[in-house]
Amino acid sequence: MTTTEESIESGTGSSGLSRRGLVVGAAMTGGALALSGSGITRAASPMRAQDATPMAAGMPTAQMQEVLDELTNLSPIPIESQPPFNARQLPLPAEAALSLLSKRGDPAQELVLSVTHTLIPTPNGDIVSRVYTPEGTGPFPVLVYFHGGGWVIANLNTYDSSCRALANAAGCVVVSVAYRQAPENPFPAAADDAYFAFQYVAENASEFRGDPAKVAVGGESAGGNLSTVTCLLARDQGGIMPVHQLLVYPVTTFAPEGEGAATIEEFALAKPLGAGLLQYFGDLYVPSEADRQNPSASPLLATDLSGLPPATIIAAAIDPLLGQGRQYADALEAAGNDVTYTLYESVTHEFFGLGALVDEANDAVAEAAGRLTESFDAAASGAATPTA
Repeated sequence: MTTTEESIESGTGSSGLSRRGLVVGAAMTGGALALSGSGITRAASPMRAQDATPMAAGMPTAQMQEVLDELTNLSPIPIESQPPFNARQLPLPAEAALSLLSKRGDPAQELVLSVTHTLIPTPNGDIVSRVYTPEGTGPFPVLVYFHGGGWVIANLNTYDSSCRALANAAGCVVVSVAYRQAPENPFPAAADDAYFAFQYVAENASEFRGDPAKVAVGGESAGGNLSTVTCLLARDQGGIMPVHQLLVYPVTTFAPEGEGAATIEEFALAKPLGAGLLQYFGDLYVPSEADRQNPSASPLLATDLSGLPPATIIAAAIDPLLGQGRQYADALEAAGNDVTYTLYESVTHEFFGLGALVDEANDAVAEAAGRLTESFDAAASGAATPTA
C-alpha cells in the first residue's frame, strides 16, 4: 500500500513501499496528526484562502466554500427531511456548480468525442448506460463507472462531469451505469446491477470500442462501494476481474466502528454529506440489520479481501466517510493488495466532479487517470497484478 514518503511538515516519512502517497493541501486540524495506522500526516501550517488570509481549522478552501454556499442558495431543504421522490428533485453540488458556471458564462461541460446511450442486459432486466468516448481511434481502455447518491438519489446527469474528465484524462471509454435505486429496489439490487453490468461490458468490450483486456471499475461514494463489491463478486463467482478499482470516498461499511464511527461523529454536520443523510441512505438501501453485515453491502466486513485488483482510494478531509475509507485502505493492504490512498485536504465530499471550479478536483482526476493508465498498461503487457 502507498503511504506518504514525504510529510508536508518535515519532508521525510516512511519508505520502501510500492508507490508514493500524497497529502494534498494543508491542515484541517491545528497540529500534525497522523491518521491511525498510516504514514499520512495532516500538515500543521494553516492553509490560506485565495485572498491569502489564514483559514480556520477544518474550513474548506474558498473555491469549495463557494460551491457549498451556492448549494445552500439553491435550496435550504435538507434531503434527509424528505421522502425519496422529493429528495430526488433537490439540488446537489453538481447543480450548484452548473449554477456558478452559468453566472460566469463559463462552459458547463468538458468536451469528449461522443456521448451515447445503450441498454445493458442483466438477469433483472435492461439498465441504461451512458457511454463517453474520448478522442482517438481505439480500441480504448474502458472504465465502468457507478454514480453516487446513496443508492437513493442522483443519476447519470449528476456525475456527468466526472465521467467526461476521466474519459479525457485516462484516454478511456467511460460506461456510466444507471443501476436500480432504493427504496423501490433495496439491497442487493444495486450491487447485482453493478456486477452484471460490469461483466457484460467486459465480455462485450468491442461493442463500446473497448479493449477487453483493459476494463476497470470505479465510482464515487455509493458508486465506490458498488465498485469494490463488483471486484469481490467477480473473485467469488469466477467472473471477469477488473484490472483496477477506483474508489472515490467510498462507503465501505454500514456497521462503522473505531475510526470509521469517529469521523461520522466528527463531521456529523458537514455539507453536503453529514451523519443524518448517511443514516437516511442506509435505512433506505439496507433496512435489514442482518444485510448490513453482508460484504456485498459492507465490504470492510469481508473475512477475505485478498486477490483483488489494484485500488486507488481518494479521500476528502471534510467528510464523514473519511475514517471508513482509511480503514478499507488498511484492510486491502493487509490482504496483500496494491493500494494508493490519497487524502485531499480542505475539500468536502463530492469535490471530485468539480474540476471546473475546485483545483483539488483536477489533481484528483489526474491522480486517478495516472493509476488507471498504469493498470491498463500492465494488462496490455501481461504483467502480474502488483502487490503491496
